[in-house]
Amino acid sequence: MAVRKDTIFEQFLAPIFSNFLMDREALLRYRNSKDWEVEGDRFRQPDLAYPAYYSSQHFHGIEQGYLCADAAVTYDPVTKYVLPPNEEWIRQGLIDRIRCQPRRILDLGCGTGSTTLLLKKAFPQAEVIGLDLSPYMLVVADEKAKKAGLAIEFRQGNAEQTGFPDASFDLVTASLLFHETPPEVSCTILQECFRLLQAGGEVLILDGNQSSLRWADWLTEIFEEPYIKAYAAGSVDAWMGAAGFGDVRTEEVWLLNQVTRGVKPIPYQSVQFEPPEMNQTIEQEWAMG
Repeated sequence: MAVRKDTIFEQFLAPIFSNFLMDREALLRYRNSKDWEVEGDRFRQPDLAYPAYYSSQHFHGIEQGYLCADAAVTYDPVTKYVLPPNEEWIRQGLIDRIRCQPRRILDLGCGTGSTTLLLKKAFPQAEVIGLDLSPYMLVVADEKAKKAGLAIEFRQGNAEQTGFPDASFDLVTASLLFHETPPEVSCTILQECFRLLQAGGEVLILDGNQSSLRWADWLTEIFEEPYIKAYAAGSVDAWMGAAGFGDVRTEEVWLLNQVTRGVKPIPYQSVQFEPPEMNQTIEQEWAMG
């Protein structure tokens, strides 16, 4: 017997919104506890132009999308219910697949900083920078880092053109970013990652499992995610390979998510070996004999 999609939606969304409504009063208090425009000015870059794909969409059904304080206020409460079985376990899946010992880390599309904080905890001696387009998300991220006693720098910026120097990071990450960007933008971001990394540096991308999303296409219709169908139809492996990364591998994380890891190749250098001097070898043999 076929199960109607609207029934699936109701079963999936009911507990999320039930819990969300229970937290509504606390969220309203938090929303009204600060002047979000003034707080956002701490991060706004006056010369930053928002990409059309970002400023024209209502992500998650919120008018103005991430360019609205309401998106920052509601992001964490909703996300903890939509990343089963546990949001931190999913994000830890990225941390667990890091192979290098980075000294400098850039977390792209860091949002409210949930993965950024885990990166700093995993590599306390590293310099960690979180980059995001939304000043409101950065307000929340910075507040969370300070509350946790973690020294993390948060900046407003575009992951396609970060402005950082070439080869200035050992590790670049992105969590739950690519399903919210058109595939051509995701490919541009990976090219920027390649530029930013030192030779031998790693890039890790955590996002929805593209295979699962193609198989269970109803998952792409639960929330207002304008680019998720295009993301599901693509391949982060292929995009990463096209950007120049080697040793590319995607691993499933709790069925519905995946982590794709790649390494910026170390340039090949030929080594010249000097052949032994035949005459010298012969003379030594005669002398010994």
